[in-house]
Amino acid sequence: MDRLVDDRTILQVVVGSHAFGLAGPGSDTDRRGVYALPAAAFWGLTKPAKHHEGPQPEQLRWEVERVCVLGLAANPNVLEVLHSPLVEICTPVGDELRALAPAFLSRRVADTYLGYAAAQFAKAERGVARSGTPTWRHVVHLIRLLTAGGHLVRTGELVLDVGADRDRLLAVKAGRLPWTEVAAWRDRLVAELVRDLDASPLPDHPDEARVDQWLISVRRRSVEEMA
Repeated sequence: MDRLVDDRTILQVVVGSHAFGLAGPGSDTDRRGVYALPAAAFWGLTKPAKHHEGPQPEQLRWEVERVCVLGLAANPNVLEVLHSPLVEICTPVGDELRALAPAFLSRRVADTYLGYAAAQFAKAERGVARSGTPTWRHVVHLIRLLTAGGHLVRTGELVLDVGADRDRLLAVKAGRLPWTEVAAWRDRLVAELVRDLDASPLPDHPDEARVDQWLISVRRRSVEEMA
């Protein structure tokens, strides 16, 4: 299966700390990608997996239909794959998918980003209540996610690099900021994202028809390759 997914990979990027501008000497390289299986792989009763892990460490790839479904639902992980500037593999079909990235964006990102952050911050707060400290690297990820979500809502542009927030986020990761300050930062980011949603340049809904047409064309071309 590794070989088939490798052969059919249309896009692979680096996400995580390297894409966020938060990497240190010991940081893992998180690779995420998209593969497009031939249409014939779906004709039998046994359907192929929707994602594939490995064989490299921290490597995960999704089948292209799964990417389309998750992207239209404003899944933050998939949106980051489509917008990462650290591209390792990109075929002509991968170029098409990257060009299609704006079609996935909509005001749904407010719900997904806020919902994920709220659930994870609740877990962090339980950690504080139990032991006096959360898992700081997870907290960094959530602050970064809210920052990126707020920028996306305000501008219509998804930017992965944390920019001027880098030093402060690294201080959070090292546990040098008190929890009350981190929680206040979280509250401010949430309030700003909610406030800016009404004036967002993002459409209310993603362009599902455009994404659907593209996916059909990918499947059709794979059939034509068999002829």
